[in-house]
Amino acid sequence: MNRREFLLQSSAVALRPSITGGQGLRDQGKPYGTAASSFQLRDGDFAAALAREAAILVPEYEMKRGVIEPSPGRYDFSGVDKLLAFARAHAMQLRGHPLVWHKRNPDWLTEVGAESQLMGYISQVMSRYSGQFHSWDVVNEAIDVTAPGNLRQTIWLKRFGRDYIDIAFEAARAADPEAMLVYNDWGCELGAPDNDRFRAATLDFLEGARARGVPIDALGLQGHLGLSGPQVDQAKLAIFLDRVKAMGFKILITEHDVDDDGGAADPATRDRQVADASRRFLDVAAPHAVAVLTWGLSDRYLDPPSWRQKLMGWSPRRLPLDASLARKPLWTVLSKELARH
Repeated sequence: MNRREFLLQSSAVALRPSITGGQGLRDQGKPYGTAASSFQLRDGDFAAALAREAAILVPEYEMKRGVIEPSPGRYDFSGVDKLLAFARAHAMQLRGHPLVWHKRNPDWLTEVGAESQLMGYISQVMSRYSGQFHSWDVVNEAIDVTAPGNLRQTIWLKRFGRDYIDIAFEAARAADPEAMLVYNDWGCELGAPDNDRFRAATLDFLEGARARGVPIDALGLQGHLGLSGPQVDQAKLAIFLDRVKAMGFKILITEHDVDDDGGAADPATRDRQVADASRRFLDVAAPHAVAVLTWGLSDRYLDPPSWRQKLMGWSPRRLPLDASLARKPLWTVLSKELARH
């Protein structure tokens, strides 16, 4: 039996008292949320921590189209419904993620024929949960600065051209007129020349969408960072976010985490490095954001380390709580940023 199986089998379904204690991130001011999966709710200690810390949940994988529609016209909402029931029981909101993406599509969706394969899916999913979600990532990661027109080459682009983005957002608005509709992407956060190009392409994308009347309400800034490679340039990020807001778009931080690969071997030192990287980002981005979400709450459910890392005694530490659900310096950074903005 591996560690995850032991945790799931030994934890009661009913919530247990959280070992983290005190007020959670959800109590600090600005809404905090996290990605979660329905199987994690069977871990009573984790579920208690999740209820204490988060005001918003986003399905980690159970709203990917490959899960929702495994065969044409056959829908499986069981995982989402479990998360929604948990959210309602603990005064949380749920986010939808993602409706249109180039990854995690079902095997049968290798090419697109009728518009119904795009619009029909959006309508089916959003209508089921109309009025019940905090926001929806309607289109995810469509920008590619190495591609013609700065748009990623996907089955949707091949079939509809760039109009697929307009079609998707218009279908989403029709399915849930009051929902916050989000374009979600990564690449704007760091300070390298490639990120400069990505920020410029994102501004062009948003300006074009606004001019065409596409009903995009917000930009989702994923916030995936790392200890290795390019770091956040606060001045560049601030200018970019000011321009996004000046166009009338809201901003959400949707998937924040800090990849600690390349950090110090000592866990305590690495925790401080992760927290410092997050602080440089959140100092600029959090004041602009209507909510801050991390891509997971606890290191407990991160992919296990490689065999080389295991030999070195390494385990990933990129989220607010460690594998035992204790709060780390990243939690403290998030708490302060949520409270002061």
